[in-house]
Amino acid sequence: IIDIETNCLVEKSKRDYFTQLVLACLYLVSDTVLKASLDPETLESLGLIKQSQQFNQKSVKIKTKLLEENEGYAKLIAELGQDLSGNITSDLILENIKSLIGCFNLDPNRVLDVILEVFECRPEHDDFFISLLESYMSMCEPQTLCHILGFKFKFYQEPNGETPSSLYRVAAVLLQFNLIDLDDLYVHLLPADNCIMDEHKREIVEAKQIVRKLTMVVLSSENNDEREKEKEKEEEKVEKPPDNQKLGLLEALLKIGDWQHAQNIMDQMPPYYAASHKLIALAICKLIHITIEPLYRRVGVPKGAKGSPVNALQNKRAPKQAESFEDLRRDVFNMFCYLGPHLSHDPILFAKVVRIGKSFMKEKSRLSLEVILSCLLSITDQVLLPSLSLMDCNACMSEELWGMFKTFPYQHRYRLYGQWKNETYNSHPLLVKVKAQTIDRAKYIMKQIGKLSHSNPTILFYYILSQIQKYDNLITPVVDSLKYLTSLNYDVLAYCIIEALANPEKERMKHDDTTISSWLQSLASFCGAVFRKYPIDLAGLLQYVAAKGSFDLLILKEVVQKMSGIEITEEMTMEQLEAMTGGEQLKAEGGYFGQIRNTKKSSQRLKDALLDHDLALPLCLLMAQQRNGVIFQEGGEKHLKLVGKLYDQCHDTLVQFGGFLASNLSTEDYIKRVPSIDVLCNEFHTPHDAAFFLSRPMYAHHISSKYDELKKSEKGSKQQHKVHKYITSCEMVMAPVHEAVVSLHVSKVWDDISPQFYATFWSLTMYDLAVPHTSYEREVNKLKVQMKAIDDNQEMPPNKKKKEKERCTALQDKLLEEEKKQMEHVQREEVYHLIILPLFLESTKNETITKFLQLCIFPRCIFSAIDAVYCARFVELVHQQKTPNFSTLLCYDRVFSDIIYTVASCTENEASRYGRFLCCMLETVTRWHSDRATYEKECGNYPGFLTILRATGFDGGNKADQLDYENFRHVVHKWHYKLTKASVHCLETGEYTHIRNILIVLTKILPWYPKVLNLGQALERRVHKICQEEKEKRPDLYALAMGYSGQLKSRKSYMIPENEFHHKDPPPRNAVASVQNGPGGGPSSSSIGSASKSDESSTEETEKEKFKKEEKAKEEKFKTTVPNTESKSTQEKEREKEPSRERDIAKEMKSKENVKGGEKTPVSGSLKSPVPRSDVAEPERGKFLYINHTPPPLSKSKEREMDKKDLDKSRERSREREKKDEKDRKERKRDHSNNDREVPPDLAKRRKEENGTMGVSKHKSESPCESPYPNEKDKEKNKSKSSDKEKGEKIEKKEKRDSSGGKEEKKQYPFHLIGVFNQCNGKL
Repeated sequence: IIDIETNCLVEKSKRDYFTQLVLACLYLVSDTVLKASLDPETLESLGLIKQSQQFNQKSVKIKTKLLEENEGYAKLIAELGQDLSGNITSDLILENIKSLIGCFNLDPNRVLDVILEVFECRPEHDDFFISLLESYMSMCEPQTLCHILGFKFKFYQEPNGETPSSLYRVAAVLLQFNLIDLDDLYVHLLPADNCIMDEHKREIVEAKQIVRKLTMVVLSSENNDEREKEKEKEEEKVEKPPDNQKLGLLEALLKIGDWQHAQNIMDQMPPYYAASHKLIALAICKLIHITIEPLYRRVGVPKGAKGSPVNALQNKRAPKQAESFEDLRRDVFNMFCYLGPHLSHDPILFAKVVRIGKSFMKEKSRLSLEVILSCLLSITDQVLLPSLSLMDCNACMSEELWGMFKTFPYQHRYRLYGQWKNETYNSHPLLVKVKAQTIDRAKYIMKQIGKLSHSNPTILFYYILSQIQKYDNLITPVVDSLKYLTSLNYDVLAYCIIEALANPEKERMKHDDTTISSWLQSLASFCGAVFRKYPIDLAGLLQYVAAKGSFDLLILKEVVQKMSGIEITEEMTMEQLEAMTGGEQLKAEGGYFGQIRNTKKSSQRLKDALLDHDLALPLCLLMAQQRNGVIFQEGGEKHLKLVGKLYDQCHDTLVQFGGFLASNLSTEDYIKRVPSIDVLCNEFHTPHDAAFFLSRPMYAHHISSKYDELKKSEKGSKQQHKVHKYITSCEMVMAPVHEAVVSLHVSKVWDDISPQFYATFWSLTMYDLAVPHTSYEREVNKLKVQMKAIDDNQEMPPNKKKKEKERCTALQDKLLEEEKKQMEHVQREEVYHLIILPLFLESTKNETITKFLQLCIFPRCIFSAIDAVYCARFVELVHQQKTPNFSTLLCYDRVFSDIIYTVASCTENEASRYGRFLCCMLETVTRWHSDRATYEKECGNYPGFLTILRATGFDGGNKADQLDYENFRHVVHKWHYKLTKASVHCLETGEYTHIRNILIVLTKILPWYPKVLNLGQALERRVHKICQEEKEKRPDLYALAMGYSGQLKSRKSYMIPENEFHHKDPPPRNAVASVQNGPGGGPSSSSIGSASKSDESSTEETEKEKFKKEEKAKEEKFKTTVPNTESKSTQEKEREKEPSRERDIAKEMKSKENVKGGEKTPVSGSLKSPVPRSDVAEPERGKFLYINHTPPPLSKSKEREMDKKDLDKSRERSREREKKDEKDRKERKRDHSNNDREVPPDLAKRRKEENGTMGVSKHKSESPCESPYPNEKDKEKNKSKSSDKEKGEKIEKKEKRDSSGGKEEKKQYPFHLIGVFNQCNGKL
């Protein structure tokens, strides 16, 4: 620096000082260092060099080493640019280049650069230049070529520089032929990898910001305008991206087919970053087109299509083309994975891949290429579905994709949809934006859902379903707007529905834990509507329901209802119920609330889905098992009200689903899938009622087919022969069933009821018992009215009018034909019943009725509304057929006597069905009660109304053994009182279930009960009290009570006083019959008649006294007569309970000490209550006929003597009976089998004794809760004391009358009214 500065100065003195300084340093610094540092002129002045000019020339020669001549480079370019089509080879050109370098002293690196420049300009001569470069590089260092290329790329890295594509291509070719190494060249390219990663992260952040802006709540139109402006600005920002040399090189590699190096470059970048640039994506697509061309031409081209062939690359190093499905694994699947969602740029390639996939799925079973299937599913997940999301509403691509998807099992499809919806949209910034934009557009274009769904169905449906769960009024418009969806969209919708249903974050119950959440109900309703209207695959939904619990059965219920038109509701009118007893056409026209129209296709789709996936029987069995499982799975934690609703929902769905299968499956399909009754119950543990419900259609099918076979064998036979053939077919079909049902219960059960009777009851339906002529006539008249209205309609076009009239006429003909067919069927069934039923009941034991109620009536009457009607009609049928040994009176008495336990154990819907059953039973009873002629005609000479059952059987001619009309009216009044007492008890318990169920039952039986004014008033008071108490506490009970109260008041005008309901005048003394309770007995009549009238003081004392006064008026005149019968089992039970009789008689001695004078004494033939004493209330006191004189009071000593005598006599009789029992048992067996045999005298004597003594010597302990009023313990205790004394007096009088030789009463069996029913505490 000093040298330069001093050389520039004008003053030479300073220059001289510098020169002297340098000369002084020559001894310290070598001359070589000075020559390298100082100016040549300074060196000359110092004497270190001779001439500065010569020194400069020599230094230049040393630096350049060679002299370059322009002529040499010109000749080099001419040599490389000549026509290479002749015999010119790279070796020849290389020799010429060497000569030029030597001749003109050319720089070898500069020569290499020139060769590359010419290579860029002549890309068609790749082979020549590659061969030349390979030969040239053998003389150079390996890194030289890469450095020269790097220098070239750096030249274009200026801010506005643009690298030419030719340079990219040359670099790509050199890489492909391994003349340079990618790692060596990669470092010379821009941008750096960290910059690429930062750019990718920035794009993700921007995408999320866009999502946030789109989801912001906008409150004004100004904000909307601002948002629109922001969108425009963002669109303007999309300018030409800066030059990315790495992507340029990648594109060039892809174009020449160098997949390996291209793959290495993409591996250095974030996922899908390279393919997000359109040119790269198109280059990958082009390479895939070329690779799959042979395979696509062989298996993918549709019939009749030609297509444009794709030419293969001339590069031998390019990927090999795929000739088979196996070849796809080599490179094609890998290419798709790098392409990702950006296949959307090439819809043609999209269609090609889908078609190849479709062909593969068709041939997969033959090829067994599971690995390729796995790869295909991965490509679908990572490429096809995301690409569809980025396409612009391409419905054709959606349909094309469905062509392949429908070959997948639903499990694969739904897994793909789940990935698509929940993960795919987070894999790339573009997809993040698309998701937000789709939701944003969905808010405003609900009417254009079809268009929006073509590309992004998962996001769209997620938003729609979320809105439906909040607002159920959107269901109808949304279902209508889905008409333009593609098949793929419908399948995606099914998946989205299932995913929404299975959302673990959603609570299935409302916050009160007593009702199902509204979102689940809305989804279920939407589910039914959309599956009915559109052809959506049902397999996934049905499998989901089968795998889930009782909550999701609501979905199946809605789907079956919408798709088949089969409704299950407890609000059916009696007209609808009557229509449900007819054929399928009558059910469709009059049995449902909504008319079933256009359900044939949807029903077929549902049936096909069930059969294809073998879900028909499993769903039935799961529902049948789940019904009881609800109680154990949900009962411990959930509210009782919710448990009941879940139980009802499960049961209703089972009934609905079973009805659908019975009416839609063919006979062969049904029989093939439903096993026998014993297998259902014993192996699948199906409850008996559900098992018979599923088997019943099978029996009908079997009988019908057998009957048709027998008819075909003998054509033209008479009607009698047809009936005989029908009976034969019934016996052939039912015989195995009779044997199978034996295993359903323990052997002891079949001692009381025969398997034939049991199976007959469970196998019949209302269709078999009666023809609903009224319903058929009603529906035919409706059609006639419709046809008349069509004729009168002047605005309807003639063609439409003609079609409607034809439809109505066809329906009318179908109904009439169906009615005729059912009439013939019922006539055949009547003959069959007339022959078969009497053989099924061979026992007169009371347990027969008990088992009939326990195993038949009660389980079935609460199964469905139509079954409730069936049970009542079946009892009437057995009565009308004059079935021997079946006591109709006892059956009705058991049904009405105590309904508390039955009502309390029902769910809400079961209570409704039980109410219908009681209503139908009361209807029959009321018909008999209201008219003497009707009673005499239908009951007067029937074995069901015998009060005395003789060993000789029913002769039908002894009127004395029949219950007369007036006594029947007394019995009916007693039943009404029993219903009132049970109702009052349930209403006063305070228990939610008791109150709700009894109100439901009372509402159902309102047409026939209450009929008596004072009973109706008692009910009205209790219901009014419920209304007051529950108004604020339990609104649902308040609503029920208010509804019933209003209806009850409206019926008040139809109620009559008690004396009009039955005559209260005392009948002649000799007309009195004897009645006693069943095994274990009930209280004696005297104990009821002399019950104390004392009450506890309470807030309701006045009301209770009023009720008792109304009932007390019956005491002197009211008498109830109920039949008497006795069986072997009751006698055995009497013998077993002798010790208790002795205790009872001992108790009489104590009770008689408290007897006051003037007490009335009942005659020996007094009537007994048909229920335990605890169930008998004050109004029943008047049942007994009293002697009109008052006996004088006895002294205490005489009373003790009489008590002692009574006790001794009782013990003596007990010992005598024990001695005779063994002998009598054998004789009774013979008597039962021989109807003509006389009753043995000793047996008759013993029965007489039992009528007179044993029937009055037993009673059961009472419980306060069974009294009509809740707090009557003291009253009942007084009753028991007074009744004990009356027992003793009655026994004594009976013995006196017998010993005095007076006129002896008719020997009869005591008829036990309660039997096992009491022992089970009323629970069947």
